[in-house]
Amino acid sequence: MFSGIVEGTGKALYSSGRLYVELPFEVKPGDSVAVNGACLTVVEFDGRRAVFDVGEETLRRTNLREAKVVNLERALKLGERLDGHIVTGHVDGTVRFLTVRRSGNTTWMAFEMPPERWGIAEKGSIALNGVSLTVAKVESNRFWIQVIPYTLENTNLGLLRPGERVNYEIDVLARYVKRIMEART
Repeated sequence: MFSGIVEGTGKALYSSGRLYVELPFEVKPGDSVAVNGACLTVVEFDGRRAVFDVGEETLRRTNLREAKVVNLERALKLGERLDGHIVTGHVDGTVRFLTVRRSGNTTWMAFEMPPERWGIAEKGSIALNGVSLTVAKVESNRFWIQVIPYTLENTNLGLLRPGERVNYEIDVLARYVKRIMEART
């Protein structure tokens, strides 16, 4: 489990079922790391670069095959503070980054609406490339987030270009509320 508060970014390279990532922190084999929001297990670490095996389902649902710079977060430890929101690391899929608009110190970013429209609500949480964000505005075919300069500088969101795929994870609480409502009908 993760919080969506990115600890750093790293260069990434996918090759033959494995993802090689430069890490800004220490890990050991068996540790879980959110890589662009996808929970992956460290299989090797040489003190600088980690190796992750990446399964077919993960490749199908994520942008890890083409990502060059990834957001990174180590798994939460029980008893520590939870900033951000609860992020499982189970990426739902990808959406396209559409456009950016700047206003003062705020950067507004628009993304295409995912198939799980029910999970996108104003003031609701969403993880994009593993970053815990608040949905600022919802339109029929897209949603907007607002990003402060710190987040742009310390994640890969500031590197996005229109048309690029971004991993998303619907808020886990929204997912369970939906399931409860479905069970009641």
